[in-house]
Amino acid sequence: MGIIITAAVLLELITVIQYLYTRNMLESELENRAENEMVMKAILIKGMLNMTETAVRGQVLNVQDNLSDADGVTHVINHLMEMNPNIMSCGLAFRPDFYSSKGHLYEPFACLEDGVVKLSQIAGPDHDYTTMDFYKKALDSPKGHWSDPYPNATSEGALVTSYSMPVNDKQGQFACVLAIDLALDWFSDTLNARHAFPSSFDLLLTEGGTLICKPNESHPCHADAEQVARLINDSTVKKESSLSGHTRVIKFHSENGNGDGCIFFHYMKGVPHWQLAVVCYDNEVYGKFDRMQMIILLTMLGALLLLIFIILRFASNARKLHYTTLEQERIGSELRIASGLQMSMLPVKNHDLISRTDVDISGLLTPAVEVGGDLYDFDICNEKLFFCIGDVSGKGVPSALVMAVVHAMFASQISRESNPARIMQDLNEAACRNNNENMFVTFFIGVLDLPSGRLRYCNAGHDVPVIVGNETRMLPVDANLPIGVFANHRYTTQEIILEPGTDLFLYTDGLTEAMDINHEQFGSQRLMDALVRCKHNNELAPEQLLHSVNLEVQRFVDEAPQSDDLTMLAIRYTPVFDEDLEKDTLLLLNDLKQVPRLNEFVGQITGRMGLDAANSSQIKLAVEEAVVNVMNYAYPVGIQGDITVEAMFNNRVLKFRIIDSGKSFDPTKAASVDTSLSVEDRPIGGLGIFLVRELMDSINYERIDDKNILTLTKLFNTNQNQDEDKD
Repeated sequence: MGIIITAAVLLELITVIQYLYTRNMLESELENRAENEMVMKAILIKGMLNMTETAVRGQVLNVQDNLSDADGVTHVINHLMEMNPNIMSCGLAFRPDFYSSKGHLYEPFACLEDGVVKLSQIAGPDHDYTTMDFYKKALDSPKGHWSDPYPNATSEGALVTSYSMPVNDKQGQFACVLAIDLALDWFSDTLNARHAFPSSFDLLLTEGGTLICKPNESHPCHADAEQVARLINDSTVKKESSLSGHTRVIKFHSENGNGDGCIFFHYMKGVPHWQLAVVCYDNEVYGKFDRMQMIILLTMLGALLLLIFIILRFASNARKLHYTTLEQERIGSELRIASGLQMSMLPVKNHDLISRTDVDISGLLTPAVEVGGDLYDFDICNEKLFFCIGDVSGKGVPSALVMAVVHAMFASQISRESNPARIMQDLNEAACRNNNENMFVTFFIGVLDLPSGRLRYCNAGHDVPVIVGNETRMLPVDANLPIGVFANHRYTTQEIILEPGTDLFLYTDGLTEAMDINHEQFGSQRLMDALVRCKHNNELAPEQLLHSVNLEVQRFVDEAPQSDDLTMLAIRYTPVFDEDLEKDTLLLLNDLKQVPRLNEFVGQITGRMGLDAANSSQIKLAVEEAVVNVMNYAYPVGIQGDITVEAMFNNRVLKFRIIDSGKSFDPTKAASVDTSLSVEDRPIGGLGIFLVRELMDSINYERIDDKNILTLTKLFNTNQNQDEDKD
């Protein structure tokens, strides 16, 4: 009983520690989610503001060119309104007596009325714009000035913000102030378009704390918006720093009966210096976890009581046998669980591969004991298929543990590295650390670029894969040591072009060294013969290929016990080329002044596709970000170079290929986003590449013939587009 009580106390203590540790992990994950959401929303808001600023600056030259005609200059603001649907109104406030024929003050003004642009002259004794903030602050801000949001009298109190900037004539003298009013409805829709939890919502406040955007009344917790804004502005409320230090956190209790929650908020970088806030509620974040912990606790208590009852009921003569049986069952259960966990680590046909037509892949692993040391894995990232196969020395639990570590490291490495030799090098260095048991792993890594068919691979002492295509042959491989032998060994990358319709067959030595009852091995020649028969019988689909080879091995070994783990992986490359794609090309210089041409080109493409303004703006923003990165980094400073932008599209897909002959640079390997930097100061591959990934469906980089080729792809739902056309 003393042992049972001690075990009970320890179990409860472990449960409490586990609960607290997991709770802290959930809090940390919640902070990361909230910060990532605020960064994403800040990028979208700043992108919209930047596009508006660019549109206004783009009209400065038009204003200068038309200053000689007092009436003709109004077409500039009319054009600005027609080209920017989010602008509610705009005007030109000329310096006093600029046009003597128009009086002392002259302000042509354009606004939307029932969807039509209306022009008028609003300056006069009751509207002296020279005394207004937008005019005076524009004179002090040559690069433009954003006002705090305010209710628009002509739109039933809808919030707008104004952007104004001075315009000089061609002699450099101040002529007028160009100002626009931007509707903030778009911000409200953007902030609360998608959340991690149903009751979460976002707020946008001015620097002084005035509420700009909040969730609509259909949101279940919209009534808490005013309370949240009040808490953020209250200096007496306790505000903690997040773990990253980038965000302030307020814990609060809803006055409207929505329970406890957390407010995450911070100031946006740059101008305007607004505040973003994300609100999450504890019952959604921790509710399921708390209920699960309670169930676990009750289950543990019930199991403990049952164990006490069983022990008291058994006679002393049966206890030894009883404990022996329990121990055997525990070991068997752990081995079964370990086997299940090991098999669950292996990939199946995941969602990415099910929806693709350019590659098919299948794997098979049969361990010799409950757990083994073989592994294979594959995944698609940035239009590249990463795959591997390996064999850990030995069998059983030690090999399985090494297999799990190597497997996890491979999955981690492919998210930031596409060179198989460098991935192998990192795996080798990690495997050599504290390798007191002198265990090693034969390993093969392949990276297949799906658009081009270029296969880069590195072999570390593993069995040579077989290519099944026009001819069945061994893949040429360099002699490299297995990983875990020497930490300073340098691995080499090899490369071939995989032809369409070609299969790549990979395996471990458990296949060729499978023995029959006479201890004769299956061997490489029988494997090649089996693959040739599969090709002759047109059994080249990966599942068929593995099934046929596995049957050949089983027939050969017959009743002989399996002596080693048997693992096979088959990959079939079947690219489909869309021949109905329309194509267009734009040639640019590495000069930021070429960006308007790029935006016009992208706008023409999206217009020909019939995309709406929101999709068109997102695609423009993504392509501009990618091209500007190339302009800034592809060529040395002062060296002029060409950038080719190829557009390929139909009603299902839109692709932009950005080609330059500058220095090698892979933006898909950019570091994680640094949220301490402003959007304007974001580095290459930082927020810029993060934004491109969010706006496009895929991004792929290749270095071919000394050229950088970056491909951005956007997919469209054909059925949805057809339904919208019918409407």
